[in-house]
Amino acid sequence: MSKDQSASQSLCLDPNGGLPRLLEIMARLRDRETGCPWDIEQTYESIVPYTIEEAYEVADAIALGDMAELEGELGDLLLQVVYYTQMGAEDGHFTFETVTKKIADKMIHRHPHVFGEESRDKSAAQQTADWEKIKAAERAAKGQTKARTLDGVAGNLPALTRAVKLQKRAARVGFDWPETTQVLDKITEEAGELVEAVDTLPRDKQVEEFGDLMFVMANLARHLDIDPEEALRAANRKFTRRFEFIEDALEDAGKTPHDSDLAEMDGLWNAAKVAERAAG
Repeated sequence: MSKDQSASQSLCLDPNGGLPRLLEIMARLRDRETGCPWDIEQTYESIVPYTIEEAYEVADAIALGDMAELEGELGDLLLQVVYYTQMGAEDGHFTFETVTKKIADKMIHRHPHVFGEESRDKSAAQQTADWEKIKAAERAAKGQTKARTLDGVAGNLPALTRAVKLQKRAARVGFDWPETTQVLDKITEEAGELVEAVDTLPRDKQVEEFGDLMFVMANLARHLDIDPEEALRAANRKFTRRFEFIEDALEDAGKTPHDSDLAEMDGLWNAAKVAERAAG
């Protein structure tokens, strides 16, 4: 083993090696001659699903209030950044150091009220408006002179999250219902159009009307200051919890859902609701 290889091995095996250790581990995993075949084969595109999955696992740990789990999930998410930057370094595009410098510079530039001479005496709404002005100036500096209101809203965001972000952008230029009651009226209208589509229109129109209803539901969430993704995740957890109650109750009776019927399972569902209320 050469001197460089010995130093690399020592760093990789050092439990107190910190971030340099993680960066060296990734470099070793991607080494074309001595690394891991699976890691060597990965591309920017191939690890995108893992990145998205890890971000959601961070969100799940936070929702559960499990700090030990969150610690591990944050490490998994950090690994994704290290993975991309290692590939970027191999291709000559960027490195972990240039990525961290760029985001640090951006944070300094976008917070003149903290790191500069501007006053901190402003509301969160004013800070958001100032943030958008700074971003617009940054786009102009890059030659992006034809800035559109909806520019920069990532296309691969979860659909509900993206809907809210698009609506927030439009609302900043006045394209928004001023009253929540108007959104509720629109939901009623869209629900009626979906019912009509199901009864009379082809499949593609049914899908379109369903999408319209979901879009307005996202708008209602925005007006009520509700994160629709988190609300739906909570509903998913509640459904899972109550359905598992049904399965457990049936198992105690020597049965499975296949041996039951809707009436029995619906009764157990209501019992699960009662049990939840009693538990506080």
